[in-house]
Amino acid sequence: MSKEQRAKVDAMMREPRPASRSVDEWRAGFMSLQSRNLVPEGVRTSEATLGDRRALLIEPSEAVRPGTILYFHGGGYVLGAPETSLSITANLVVRSAIRSLSLDYRLAPENPFPAAVDDCVNAYRTLLDSEDSGPVALAGDSAGGGLAVATALVARDLGLPVPAAITTFSAGLDLTLTGASMETKAGIDPLFTKERLQPFLDLYCAGQDLKTPLLSPALFADLAGFPPVLLQSGANEVLLDDATRFAARALDAGVEVILDVTADVPHVFQAFAGILDEADNALARAALFLAQHLDTDPALVAARTSTNPSEVTVR
Repeated sequence: MSKEQRAKVDAMMREPRPASRSVDEWRAGFMSLQSRNLVPEGVRTSEATLGDRRALLIEPSEAVRPGTILYFHGGGYVLGAPETSLSITANLVVRSAIRSLSLDYRLAPENPFPAAVDDCVNAYRTLLDSEDSGPVALAGDSAGGGLAVATALVARDLGLPVPAAITTFSAGLDLTLTGASMETKAGIDPLFTKERLQPFLDLYCAGQDLKTPLLSPALFADLAGFPPVLLQSGANEVLLDDATRFAARALDAGVEVILDVTADVPHVFQAFAGILDEADNALARAALFLAQHLDTDPALVAARTSTNPSEVTVR
C-alpha cells in the first residue's frame, strides 16, 4: 500500500475546479474527470434496456457465471452515467466473472426524487421477470449506493424478492448530512465538505422531508429482512459515518453486514483501480462477496482475485 500512490490520488482529487458552473458544465466536467480512470481488459460492453431506461451491459470476455450485478452509478443524483462508473463495474465483472447491468437512471434537477428510485426499482423488477438474469445483487457508488439501499427497501415493502446481496462504495445514506464525520473529516476529505454536498442534495431532494427512509436510511430505515450487505468506505471521507451508522442499524436488525473501511483513502477510492493498490484489493474483496452471495463458485473467484480474507476490515 504505497504512500506515494495515496498522495497522488489525493492531489488529483484536490485539483482546483471552477467555483460556479451550470449543471451541464458540471456534467461535462465529471464525465471528463471519470474518463481518466482505468478500465481493465477482459470485458465487452453493449447497449441494453431495463424497463424504459437505457443500461450498459458489461460482460466477461470469457465464460459468464450465473447471476447479475445491477449497478447504480454515482454523481450526487445530478451527474454521471453508466460510463462514469465503468472502471468499478468492469473490475467487478472481470474479478467475479458475473455480468453487470449499469442503469442510466433519471437525474435531478430535471427529475428530482423519487424519479431515480422509481427507475432503479423498475430496472430491478425487470430483472426479476427475466428468465436469464439469475440471482440479482445490487451495487452502487456514492449516490448510487444510496439508490441500491433505497431499491431494496422499496422492493421489500412491495413484497418483491429482496436482492441476493447489496454492495456499496462510499454510499450516501444520510442526506440530512448530520454524521460526525462531516466535521471530523472536513479538510481531510480532498473532494467534499458539507457545503459542497448541499447544492446537489437541494437539486435532488427538492424540498422533500430528508428524514424519509429512502433519503436517509442510515437514520430512519427499518432494515428487517434485508439481504447481506457489504459497505466499503475510505477513512478520509466526510461520508464515513453514513456507512458506520448504517452498519450499526443493520446489525440491530439482524442483518448480515460487513463494514470494510480502508485507511487514508478518499471517497470512491475503488475508481482508482490500477493506480492505487487499495482500490484493487477492495474490489477483489467486493467481487468475492458478490460471488459468494450470487451462488457462483467462490473457489474460482478466489483464484482470480488472490484475495486474502484477513484483508477485510470489519468494524
